[in-house]
Amino acid sequence: MNVTKIIIRTLLVIGVIFMAFICVKSVVTPIQFEEERVARETQVIANLISLRTAEAQFRLDKGYFTADLDSLIDYLKTAPKKEVLKEGSLSEKQLEDGMTEFKASKILERARLKAQRKMKFQGPDSLTQIYNYVWANDREVKMEGLQGFRRDTILTNMIQSLYKGQYTEENIGEIIYIPHTNGVKYEVETNNGYTTTQGINVPIFEIRAHYNTYLHDLNKQELVNLIDKEEKLDHYPGLKVGSVDAPNNNAGNWE
Repeated sequence: MNVTKIIIRTLLVIGVIFMAFICVKSVVTPIQFEEERVARETQVIANLISLRTAEAQFRLDKGYFTADLDSLIDYLKTAPKKEVLKEGSLSEKQLEDGMTEFKASKILERARLKAQRKMKFQGPDSLTQIYNYVWANDREVKMEGLQGFRRDTILTNMIQSLYKGQYTEENIGEIIYIPHTNGVKYEVETNNGYTTTQGINVPIFEIRAHYNTYLHDLNKQELVNLIDKEEKLDHYPGLKVGSVDAPNNNAGNWE
C-alpha cells in the first residue's frame, strides 16, 4: 500500500513538473522567437536598403531597374560615379544681380582653360594650383567676386561613393544573399514598363525576403502563426522594398 502511494505521489509530482514546463515553454518560446526574428530582420533590412541604393543608382545611369543581382554587383564594382566637387557659394547679392551656379561655373571654366594654356600646370595638385591662380589673377573672376568658387565633376569609386566605407569590392557581393540562409538570394521583380493613369512611364521594382528563408530554422509553429497572421492582413509575409503593383517611392514594408 505504501509503495502504491509513493508511486502515485511520484507520478503526480512528475505531472506537475511537466505541466509547469509546458506552461513556461508556452510563454518563453514566443519571446525567444520574437527576439531572434528582430535580430535577424535587422540584418535583412540593412541588405535591402543597400540593394535599394544600388538599384536607384543603376536606374539613374541606365534608365531602368535590373532583376539580375549578379549584374547589379558587377555594375557596382566597375562603374565610376560622377560627383560634383563643390567649393564656395554665391552670395545673396550675386544671386540678386543675376549670377547663377551655371554662369559662375562657365566663367571659372573659361578662366581655368586660359590658365592651363598659359601656365602649363602639372602634377597631382595641378587643378588646385590652377584655381588658386585664377582666383588671384583672372580679371573676370575677380570682377564677379568668384574667388573661392569652384565646381568640378569628378569620377569616384561607385562602392565608396554610395556606401561611404561600409562595403569594399571584396564584400559588396554579400548584400545579394539573405542572412541565415545557405546562400539564398533575394527575390527581385521589375516592371520597367509600368504606366500611371496619367500616361507617365515609371519603372518600378520589388526586392523580397520571405519569412521562410531567414526564419526557417526557428520554432515551426511560431513561424506558421506569423505567416498566417500577415497573410490574413493581406501583407507580404516577410520583408521587402519597393512594389511592382504601384509606385511607392521604393519604400520598405517596415518603414
